[in-house]
Amino acid sequence: INVEEELGRSYVNYALSVIIARALPDARDGLKPVQRRILYTMRQLNLTANSAATKCAKVCGDTSGNWHPHGNEVIYPTLVRMAQPWNMRYPLIDGQGNFGSIDGDSPAAMRYTECRLTPLATEMLEDLDRETVEWTPNYLQSANEPTVMPSRFPNLLCNGGQGIAVGMATNLPPHNLTEVCNALLLRLHHPESTLDDVMEKLPGPDFPTYATIMGTQGIRSAYETGRGSIVLQAKTTIEPAEMGKSTIVITELPYQVNKKNLVIAIAEIAKQKKFDGITEVQDYSDKRGMRIEVSLRRDVNPNKALNYLLKHTQLRTTFGAIMLSLVDGSPKVAPLLSLLDEFLKHRRTVIENRTRYELFQALEEVHLNEGFQIARRFLDEVIALIRNSEDVSSARVELVRQF
Repeated sequence: INVEEELGRSYVNYALSVIIARALPDARDGLKPVQRRILYTMRQLNLTANSAATKCAKVCGDTSGNWHPHGNEVIYPTLVRMAQPWNMRYPLIDGQGNFGSIDGDSPAAMRYTECRLTPLATEMLEDLDRETVEWTPNYLQSANEPTVMPSRFPNLLCNGGQGIAVGMATNLPPHNLTEVCNALLLRLHHPESTLDDVMEKLPGPDFPTYATIMGTQGIRSAYETGRGSIVLQAKTTIEPAEMGKSTIVITELPYQVNKKNLVIAIAEIAKQKKFDGITEVQDYSDKRGMRIEVSLRRDVNPNKALNYLLKHTQLRTTFGAIMLSLVDGSPKVAPLLSLLDEFLKHRRTVIENRTRYELFQALEEVHLNEGFQIARRFLDEVIALIRNSEDVSSARVELVRQF
């Protein structure tokens, strides 16, 4: 074989595998395969929201052993991220123990931490056993796993997602559940509604670390074309200090900004006197909330200092939205209206399948009850026939022939 042809063919296969079976979320349930497999494993272990939590090591081991053909070093970080409230707008896993922090601290090893599903994750897995979705064999060919979740909860828009595939990347912003549901209801009742109508219900993203979105142009571009730059700015206030000094107080950070690195960056500016006037920076954050204090000299204009920090640190960042997800099994940059419609289409399919399953179950029950009614009507004949039969199979044949 010519080496160029072989390399080309092999790389295309690898690229397709990364795009479809690793890095990109599905437009219907908003999950990547590894996330879906972790949630399905937890459901099999019956780790519901009202059950006791179980060691993460057990969940990761079962996921790796049954469904995900990669090691725990990729499964555990995914599980941890689904439990971090500063990464996920609506965490899908309820973690007990050290699951890291917004300072970038690493979580404890999986043998020390425990987990269970959150109520919203349980909603995503609802009706899974009612033949609502398609199933596919696992890598061992020993059991079947779901290709998508029934997903009563609109996870893709509510939690967003990041992923780097081959030649493409996705960066979906998270949204508020109430606003997403209102937008879905609008599309359901008025399929011809425009983006302006939808944006009245869903005005923009809702990041888990709060902060402020500057302007609406980036949001509109992202919703219209699937790509846009959303500018995020930390929530800051200027407070007076003793001796006529001022203090810049930071209480909210842009999405995915590491607090520890930010404090170090501001301290470095003060130390190297890049902006003359910052005396010190202190982190007073605790369980009540975030509070970073930047102390200024008496002769410094606090607004000037704040503008310098906004420009030269991560107090102001840009979230580059790329609304890329798997639509019908292939990667597609979809605007907001398409994502809403895809979710509604998926829910329609799930509800149709569930209704069909329930109808079949009901017909089976009716069929059984009809048999009991026939037996009750001819009770003496049935008893006599069974007593006179040699064995079970001949009794069955005779019962079917006569009744």
